[in-house]
This record gives sequence, C-alpha cells and structure tokens, in this order.
Amino acid sequence: MTYTGNKNLITKKIRSVLFPVFYFLLFTPLLSYSQSEIKSGGKKIKIEHAGSLEFDKKLGNGAQRLIGDVRFRQDNALMFCDSAYLYKDNSLDAFGHVHIQQGDSIHLYGDLLKYNGNTKKALITKNVVVNKGDMQLTTDELNYDVSTSVGYYVTPARIINKENTLTSNTGYFFAKSNDLTFKKNVVLTNPQFVINCDTMRYNSSTKITYFLGPTTIKSKDNLIYAEDGWYDTYNDQSRFSKNSYILTKEQKMYGDSLYYDRKKGIGKAIKNVQIIDTSQNINIKGEYAIHYEFKDLSIVTENALLTQVYEKDTLYLHADTLKAMGNSKTKPKNLAGEKGISKESKNIVSDDKPLKLKRKIKEMKIVGTDTTLIYENVDTDNKKLFAYHKVKFFKNDLQGKCDSLYYSLNDSTMRMFGKPVLWSGENQLTSDSIKVITGSKSIRSIELKGAAFIVSEEDSLRYNQIRGKTMHGYFQKNKLYLINVEGNGQTLYFIKEKEELKAVNRADCSDLKVYLKNSKVDKITFITKPDATLFPLDQVDVKELKLKDFNWRKKDRPNTPKEIFIW
Repeated sequence: MTYTGNKNLITKKIRSVLFPVFYFLLFTPLLSYSQSEIKSGGKKIKIEHAGSLEFDKKLGNGAQRLIGDVRFRQDNALMFCDSAYLYKDNSLDAFGHVHIQQGDSIHLYGDLLKYNGNTKKALITKNVVVNKGDMQLTTDELNYDVSTSVGYYVTPARIINKENTLTSNTGYFFAKSNDLTFKKNVVLTNPQFVINCDTMRYNSSTKITYFLGPTTIKSKDNLIYAEDGWYDTYNDQSRFSKNSYILTKEQKMYGDSLYYDRKKGIGKAIKNVQIIDTSQNINIKGEYAIHYEFKDLSIVTENALLTQVYEKDTLYLHADTLKAMGNSKTKPKNLAGEKGISKESKNIVSDDKPLKLKRKIKEMKIVGTDTTLIYENVDTDNKKLFAYHKVKFFKNDLQGKCDSLYYSLNDSTMRMFGKPVLWSGENQLTSDSIKVITGSKSIRSIELKGAAFIVSEEDSLRYNQIRGKTMHGYFQKNKLYLINVEGNGQTLYFIKEKEELKAVNRADCSDLKVYLKNSKVDKITFITKPDATLFPLDQVDVKELKLKDFNWRKKDRPNTPKEIFIW
C-alpha cells in the first residue's frame, strides 16, 4: 500500500510538472517564435514567426508544421507563407501566399514553394510573380537559385517593363545584372513596334534587347529583319546584321550592317548595300547608304550603281553619289559645306518645318550649266533621283556621261549638267545642259541648251554636224527623227551617191528643222533664208569640215554596262 501510494504520488507530481510544458509546446500559439534553427550542412533556416507549430510524425524527417503568418530567414532571404512544413534536412514546403524577399529589390510570389536550404534552390509554382524594380515576370512555374539570384522557367511567361511587354516559352533572368534571356516564340511588344524572334536577351535596366536568329521588328511605318543585332528600346536605336534589311511601303534596304534610329527616322547600311524601290523597279547598290525616313531620302555612295528595269531593256547608271528622294513633307534647301560634295552640287536636304504651299510647283528651278543644282520648291508628290560626280549610264538605245544628273521618276524627265553628252544610235549630242523626256518604253524628246551640238560619224575624218543655241529633238521607237534648231543654226552634212561620199553641204541659218532617217540626215528645212554652200569633197580643206566647238567623244561612250565604271 505504501509503495503504491508513493508511486501514485510521484506520478502525479511528474504529470503536474511536464503537462504544462507539452501543452505550451504543442498548443500555445507562437506569437514570437524566433531564433529556432534547423542545422544541416552548416547552413541554417531560421523560423522567425508562425501562428502555431506542430510536430507531424506521419511525414517523417523530423517534420514540423507551421501555420499562420509563417516567416523564415536564410542569410539575406526572407520567406513568407500561410503554412509550411519544415524538415530536419534543412528543406521546406510552403503553401498559400508564398513570398520570397531577397534584399530590398527582389520579390517572388506564388501559391506553392519547395525550397532546399542546403543548395538554396527554390521551385515556385502556380500564379508565379517576380518583381524587381519596374520589371514584373509572371508564369506558372519558376526555378530560382537564391545564392546566385538566377531564375528560369519552362512554361510560357510574360515580362512587363514599363512600355515593353515580352512573352516567351522558356527563359532565364539574372537579378543581379538585370539580364533576361528568352527562347521559343519570343515576342516583345512596344507601343511603337513588335519584335518576334527565337532567341533574345533583354536588360531591364538599360532597356536594350539583343537577339540571335531570325528576328522581325514591325511598326506601322516599316519592317526590319535580321539574324543578329541589338535594339535600344528606350532610345529607339538599333544595329542589325546577318541577312538584315529594312522594308518600307515602297523600299527595301539591305546591308551587311544596318543601323536605325527610329526617333530621328534615320537608317544606315554598310557594305553590300542594296536599296530596292518596288514601285519604280529601281535597284540601287553601293557600299554605304543612309536613309532619312521622314524626308523619304536615300543617299548611296562608294561604287554606287542604279539599275531600272523596263519592259525590254534595263538602265545602268553609276556615280560617286546617288540620292533618291520620294514624297518629302519638308521644304528642301541648298546644302552647303557637306563633306565630300562640291558646293555647286549640293542639292537635297530639308529642314523640319512643314512645306506650306497653296499649289504644287511642278518644275524645279535649276540655275547654272555646270554642277549647279540649286532649286526652290519641289513638287512633293514627285519622286526624284540625283546623281553627281562622274555620272555615266548605259541603256541599249541610250548612253550618257556628265558631272551631275537629276531624274524625275514621275514624269520621266532627266536633266544633265557638267559637260553632258548623250549617244543615241549613231548620234552624239552635247550642250551646256541636256533635258531628256522618256516614257515607259522609249525616249520621247530631248532638249539641248547652250552650245548645242549633234554629231554622227561618216568615217574617221568626216562627221555630219548640227550646231545651234537651242535644240529640240524628237524620237520614234527610240530613234531620233526630227531636230528643231533655234538660234545660230549651222549644219554640215555629207552627200552620198551609191554609198560613196561626193560632196559636203554647209549651211548657216538662224532656225531650221533637220529630218533624219536611220540616224542619218534625210533633209533639212530652213525656217529663214539660209547661207548655204555645196562643196565637192576634192575642193574642201579637211580643216573646214568641223564646225566651231566640235568635239568627238567616242572614247567616253560606254558600250557595255561594265564600262560605266570607267571614267
């Protein structure tokens, strides 16, 4: 009896001492359960707060269940959730309103978290959100390395960074460097453009996008294609390479390297440059090009070559510099002092003020007869081509050479300056300036002003010649058939009998008409009384067989497209 009673008494005392302890441990809310640690591999996960803590033997691994406003810490990372299981091997599972805060700038959210404190690797799933600065990433599943601040996803994700929204199927983000790498179905959307590519790297701090592989950048004004390059989305500046081109409504610009400033509307191309105008069947090639989008102006230099395809023929034109100007919305003015261009040949530049015209000025005002291309108001609906310095062109039915050239594509009018010369069939045409009006299939007419001269060769010593102040020539089927001479008219042509030269006729007449047949003088009609003389060949000195200012320029004539590069 005594043993039993003492035994019962001892038992009651032990219960009275231990029961409050277990009760406190298992059932009392942990309103401030701090500095509890689970140690493994020398790394610690600290429980900073929880509403309650329970041991769950069913889960094994020394699992502890934490419920209510749970907060963990490991090094500089804080982890929040509604509830969690913390395991003896220094890992945890978290549920509900998961939040990982690393430092002051990185915040990760989700519904579920698996975290290994030894490797510091986290897997966040369902409604995942990452916030860093002004960048936000959303996806369904994210792997994140707390030690390196590197995350990656293999489920479709969306990244928003101020004006830019990016989507991709897989990707990495590097929180320390603000770099993000994306693959598969990458799309970056900006209010000004949309980028589509397979592989992209984006820096959320610099707002610069780097891409590799087939990439398109599309805006309302143009489309850019490249397979390598970068795009500064903040400054709207970019560089492209590998099969790159810029496509506008009517133009396509190629180059080994392309540079584009969207805000200024300026594009540059370097090496193997090609500009294609689909509306006019024009192709311009060179080694350097610059395009002013707002002025619709393109400049090409270094081995510049223009080709224009007609129905049955092609025009090839070479010059030191080619300028193509479309529907400019600004008022052109003289450009003086531009590097590499003579003062007289400055011809296209625009300021940024709107052109305020109540009517269209259809003609360009051209002053001078050498390399001067000074002009006032140009019809803004007219596409124009300017070529200057060492201009030479070849077409099967027409060849030419001059220092400067202006060509209006809309009315097919070409003007030549600086010792211009044209060859049409057997005829050589020269003057201070030449104007050529062409159609879609043929030459219509020409106008020669100032020391106008037409020459055709009979043999190495004898030439048919027409000279005057101004001439207008007319063509049928690309052959010159009529010439009107106005002022100081002179002619010298040879008369044949049975294909043998017999005499030469020289006539002076202020105004006259010359009719040609098969590129040869057929007849001459004198408008005013002429002073004409017919000389037998054996009675005329060879020196008298050339009119004043005669200059036979056969060596300058290009006989093939390749010869336009020979000056």
